[in-house]
Amino acid sequence: MTHRRDFIKWATAGMLGMPLLRPPKYFSFSRRSSVKPLVVSTWDFGIQANEAAWEILKNGGRALDAVEAGVRVPEADPNIQTIGLGGLPDRDGHVTLDACIMDEHGNAGAVACLEHIVHAISVARKVMEKTPHVMLVGEGALEFALSQGFQKQNLLTPASEKAWKEWLKTSDYHPVINIENQLAPHPVPDSTTLPGSRNNHDTIGMLAIDQHGNLSGACTTSGLAFKMHGRVGDSPIIGAGLFVDNEIGAATATGVGEANMRICGTHTVVELMRQGHEPEEACYLALERLVKKQPNYARTIQLAFLAVNKDGLVGAFALQKGFRYAVYTPDTPNKLLESKSFY
Repeated sequence: MTHRRDFIKWATAGMLGMPLLRPPKYFSFSRRSSVKPLVVSTWDFGIQANEAAWEILKNGGRALDAVEAGVRVPEADPNIQTIGLGGLPDRDGHVTLDACIMDEHGNAGAVACLEHIVHAISVARKVMEKTPHVMLVGEGALEFALSQGFQKQNLLTPASEKAWKEWLKTSDYHPVINIENQLAPHPVPDSTTLPGSRNNHDTIGMLAIDQHGNLSGACTTSGLAFKMHGRVGDSPIIGAGLFVDNEIGAATATGVGEANMRICGTHTVVELMRQGHEPEEACYLALERLVKKQPNYARTIQLAFLAVNKDGLVGAFALQKGFRYAVYTPDTPNKLLESKSFY
């Protein structure tokens, strides 16, 4: 609640022509006295990704380095058909990758519709650090990657090529809810597996807090299988697939990107946390906007948000049941959890 004294200060500032700040109630977060490292990521393959990120965080490394290292793990796994090497192609047989990365200073880099490079996330980081731009796409992104020493490689594996040729027989196109339960199984260790889990989905988003209390995030995908050539989803879009505000928190997304882009989902989640909502509630409220505007559409797709605030509180929410995310802290060594959902 805003006290009368605080309100008078706030209102007076406006009358004097000073920048009009929100009332103090919007900045009511309690801060931890000592920040512990933390990493969270989407879906079951987040377990292996978190392990790689944790190796950096536990040794005092930067959150930015941790999230890049973490998501590079599924990018290089040919058995995961929705990220990097082995990703399912578009309807013309091209494997195209989307990725973005964001650091504690608000710097960001992204690539979209990138072909022939396994580690799209690392190209995105180079865009952030070596260019005056935020995003490069298509042939321009590939040319830039090659100029930075990345090696050109065929990303279409025999398994994904076979799946594409099977799809061509009908060319039936529609997003599949929780597709990780229907693609090639790639189970995580029994100790961390929930019933029915499979290590496969469309996107990995990862958020981390390092020992200095700084946040960073990364998001990478090969996008919807058999999409139209040139389609770009939410994953490389700052404010949709990923958003980081080092004063407040960070959020990432997974699911149908077209739905997320319509509500600028992760930016919305972070702004809701700025207003004082805890991460789970912020994820819920962002999704509620889509549910209210397009209820019939929302029932047919999956979209989920994962968020962490500056205090290290983690939360998630999804449209449909089945969204899982991995959490690794000193107190919670790499645990797989399932979010609440609307339906």
